[in-house]
Amino acid sequence: MAESAAVAGKMQKLDQKERAKAIPSSFLDLKAQYLPIKDEINAAIARVLESQHFILGEEVAALEKEVAAFAGVAHAVACASGSDALYLALLASGVGHGDEVITTPFTFVATAGSIARTGARPVFVDIDPLTFNISAEEIANAITPKTRAIIPVHLFGYPADMAAILKIAEEHKLVVIEDAAQAIGSRHHEKQIGSLGTYGCFSFFPSKNLGCAGDGGMVTTQDPALADRLKLLRAHGSRKKYSYEIVGTNSRLDALQAAILRVKLPHLSTWTEGRRANAKRYGELFRRASLEGRVKPPAPAPGMYHVYNQYVIRSPQRDALRNHLTEAGIPTDVYYPHPLHTQPAFSYLGYGPGDFPESERASREVLALPVYPELRPESQEAIVEEIAKFYSQQQAKA
Repeated sequence: MAESAAVAGKMQKLDQKERAKAIPSSFLDLKAQYLPIKDEINAAIARVLESQHFILGEEVAALEKEVAAFAGVAHAVACASGSDALYLALLASGVGHGDEVITTPFTFVATAGSIARTGARPVFVDIDPLTFNISAEEIANAITPKTRAIIPVHLFGYPADMAAILKIAEEHKLVVIEDAAQAIGSRHHEKQIGSLGTYGCFSFFPSKNLGCAGDGGMVTTQDPALADRLKLLRAHGSRKKYSYEIVGTNSRLDALQAAILRVKLPHLSTWTEGRRANAKRYGELFRRASLEGRVKPPAPAPGMYHVYNQYVIRSPQRDALRNHLTEAGIPTDVYYPHPLHTQPAFSYLGYGPGDFPESERASREVLALPVYPELRPESQEAIVEEIAKFYSQQQAKA
């Protein structure tokens, strides 16, 4: 820990002005992304305002083609949110009352919430502690005659074990709905996430790697019949005014959001490489500070292209570490402090504390650090130096 103490000492030598400059002011700086493309975005918004066509239309159709090409799929269907993308994929597959859908409890509520909205039962299984993603082995053990689908989550932008999951799904004739809300641009052995399962579901919430100026979502599929059904479902089951083929819902993407996303999409690969470079730098800084034994940074397996929607470390002393960083002015976040099986909304499923120990342990240990593409190297150095300072102080107390 001598090297860790030395790194902490370096932080202490910074004067107040230097330190204030180095520490990022926010966990995610959307203004830093917006300003260089401000004129393009404003022009896109003006184009839509001039057209006065605000729901679906040419902008949305063009975005669908562009996202489909980016994701390597035949079809992309835009909708109102990432949550609705999951819900529509389930509806399009006919999932409903009496069915079971297997997923992870260590995810955002929309994953399981979309299942519950259909009337089906979410069936939780535990995660792989190394990746935070759903365990394929646990999936295999949870299948019953009522199982209709699997929703693997590519959590934090890291691909789930799709090879194993797809094999299980094929054996049992199950639908696979990729929850790729945090994973646009990530790849599983050179195949784009969102192109592997029956559907890929994306979110364009502002904090995502590709975010709009509100809510937005997209469902990808290779199947033209499923794409057609998704388009029906998102628009009240209607192809023409006042004619309804099926009971659908209202989940249409605004043209304004589509126009903004069309400006941003060509920049996505560059932004992704910025996130990946920042993740690599964190790893180097943790090694230099001899912190790898204290915090566990991400370690993607070969062939897994991580896009780092979140850069998540884990530490048994997470809460104390986070409090220390907060006092130092460093923004952090926790994804997710309470697994879904412990939430009151899902108490009717009958799960309780201890049922999914790896998910519960992760919820106690994970800590997300800033990783947005515009984050400066000196900011990362300041963050790691402060983490080293924390552990140096902890060692001194021992």
